[in-house]
Amino acid sequence: MFLDTLNQTILKIWPELTIFIVVLIVVRIAALRNSRKKFSFHEEFLNLCFIVYILLLFELLTGTENSSGSGINLVPFSEIFRYEVGSKMFIYNVLGNILLFVPYGYFVARYVNGKSVYQIFIVSLITSFTVEFLQVRLGRSFDVDDIILNVIGGILGYFVYFCLNSFKKHLPNFLQRDFIYNIICIIILIIIVLYLLQLLGGIKIL
Repeated sequence: MFLDTLNQTILKIWPELTIFIVVLIVVRIAALRNSRKKFSFHEEFLNLCFIVYILLLFELLTGTENSSGSGINLVPFSEIFRYEVGSKMFIYNVLGNILLFVPYGYFVARYVNGKSVYQIFIVSLITSFTVEFLQVRLGRSFDVDDIILNVIGGILGYFVYFCLNSFKKHLPNFLQRDFIYNIICIIILIIIVLYLLQLLGGIKIL
């Protein structure tokens, strides 16, 4: 269900997303050439993934297609416990809101080189509160439970970053070289491209 929503979002904004990515890559290449900084594919790839993720997150959180109307819930956990564990609505509204912010916590921790979960908590809280506040103006609802779940997701993302970073430090030196991470990111990129080609296969470009 959550994956279906993500696919629908990609199908909706893929032309704008494609243009944005191409422009961003071209500008970034020009900037790297002028600054003569060392090019690191996996670093540039992850930075691009962060930006694309933010764009998709914006579309997912501000879209009104799946909105059931405006409203305000200020009672913590009232909506969370309303869904039966394991049901489609539980997966979509509870697990979905957590998973949605796991990449956010990871990317923010990586970007700020976060060493404290407190930073990720504050950043996730401010971001989620801002989104919920604006959703009221967009015909959707303000739900304190969504904020709680988003913050949990952000914190989980931080621990993913922390665990991966700790694991990396214990790898043999030859596995910590840039070309290893470049190969991993290239494989991930190929998988993403193949997935998008399959997803967009039913669209007539011309």
